[in-house]
Amino acid sequence: MAIHKDLLGGPPPTHLPDDPEPRELLANGAAPADVAAKYPTSSLAWAQLADEAFERGSVVESYAYARTGYHRGLDSLRRSGWKGHGPVPWEHEPNRGFLRALHGLARAAQSIGEQEEYERCSSFLRDSSETAADTLG
Repeated sequence: MAIHKDLLGGPPPTHLPDDPEPRELLANGAAPADVAAKYPTSSLAWAQLADEAFERGSVVESYAYARTGYHRGLDSLRRSGWKGHGPVPWEHEPNRGFLRALHGLARAAQSIGEQEEYERCSSFLRDSSETAADTLG
């Protein structure tokens, strides 16, 4: 018999505050570097930079961008009451920048042979949001 996670008394889901400006700029084709420069706390901008760098084969650059987005996201999570564990739902769109940065960090870590970091980030992503882990691959 499976027990639903909410019945275990774990922490409530963390929902980051919405910051629509960087998301809208990126959706309208603004360069991620310009968005990151204007909104340096936007994990989404850093995650997009990480994705672009990875796609062109600049894995170390991707790693650095993803790590920046990850740390900016951790800062936001902590300000939102997150205590170091618990759900960060993919379904809440403002959480996606952090989750994408975390995925990008895992991907880049694996590519440079940093297996422990890859495993830690992959587990953290799945523990935070199974939907994100499944969606992002």
